[in-house]
Amino acid sequence: MELIADILLVAGALGAGLYCFVLSRRLKRFTDLEKGVGGAVAVLSSQAEELKKSLDSARDASDQSGATLNALTERAESVAQRLELMMASLHDVVPQDETAAEVSKEPESAPEAVSARPQPSAEPEGEGEDEPVAEPLAKKPGGLMFLRHNRSEATA
Repeated sequence: MELIADILLVAGALGAGLYCFVLSRRLKRFTDLEKGVGGAVAVLSSQAEELKKSLDSARDASDQSGATLNALTERAESVAQRLELMMASLHDVVPQDETAAEVSKEPESAPEAVSARPQPSAEPEGEGEDEPVAEPLAKKPGGLMFLRHNRSEATA
């Protein structure tokens, strides 16, 4: 009986040894840096570092583009304000040859403009000259807004 127990004990020890040998070979292949999971982890780690670097460079580029875009937007807004001022000032400028035509056509073509601009007074009794009467300029609107004019005034 002891002999059978010793044989079973030796067979069990050999089986456990063989099992450990097979497990160690599998573990070496598993952690191999070229073929196994260790290699995959190393490759993924290097790719993660490269991705982080490219993300940082993309973030820097977008920050620079954002700053440039903000500067251009501010410049465009200032130019737009200047253009609005120029457009508003152009509406107040009336050429001299059109001034006489507007005075004679104004009561017929635009009755609402008559109330906005005072009619020229009758000629003084002492003067018989034909001098054009200077009209007072229309009141400027407050702020930077465009003025809407009647189409009949624009063509006259």
